[in-house]
Amino acid sequence: MKNFIFDVDGTLLDTEAMYMKALDKVLRQHQIKHPYSELTQTFGITSLDALKHLKVPADLIQPILNEWAQAIPEFQPLVHVYDGIEKMLSDLNEQPTTQLAIMTSKQTFEFKRDVTPLELDKYFSQFVFFEDAKRGKPAPDPILVAMDRLNANPEETIYIGDTKFDGQAAHAAGIKFGLVAWGNGGASKVEGADYTFATPEDLLALVR
Repeated sequence: MKNFIFDVDGTLLDTEAMYMKALDKVLRQHQIKHPYSELTQTFGITSLDALKHLKVPADLIQPILNEWAQAIPEFQPLVHVYDGIEKMLSDLNEQPTTQLAIMTSKQTFEFKRDVTPLELDKYFSQFVFFEDAKRGKPAPDPILVAMDRLNANPEETIYIGDTKFDGQAAHAAGIKFGLVAWGNGGASKVEGADYTFATPEDLLALVR
């Protein structure tokens, strides 16, 4: 593989608790209660799609989106980079034939809030955010944008993520999907991965 496109949440960063605890807090303020395990099933898709999936009444969607965004910073101290990520990104970045890109459902301001302070930006040449495609995952649109920006051959390209939505988007875009098995233990529930990586270091075996 020559082109490595990465998801962020649940793949490079453990952000699940930040997003889900903030969402749970806001929903409860509106007397909407879901088991935490049900909330986490929306992790990896856009905030709007998450609320639709949870059947939030249409008239409450925009207020809850706004309140959710405002609540997230309270839980930001829970975010951390997974062990081994920076070493893996550095090693991939040093390979003369590889290109690295980010494709995330995050909006630009969220990326700058959550990722930029951790200094991970330096390993990537291209970035695709929520605003850059008409449809988010599981549609292929944002991955296709990333591939276009990389001028990437599909046969030499892989998308690395942690959810079924990541796999669906990758395959819809005609590329391989690499499932990460670190993190919050959800990998066993995701089917159809072309590769499964137990540790970040395992990705290096794909370089040729």
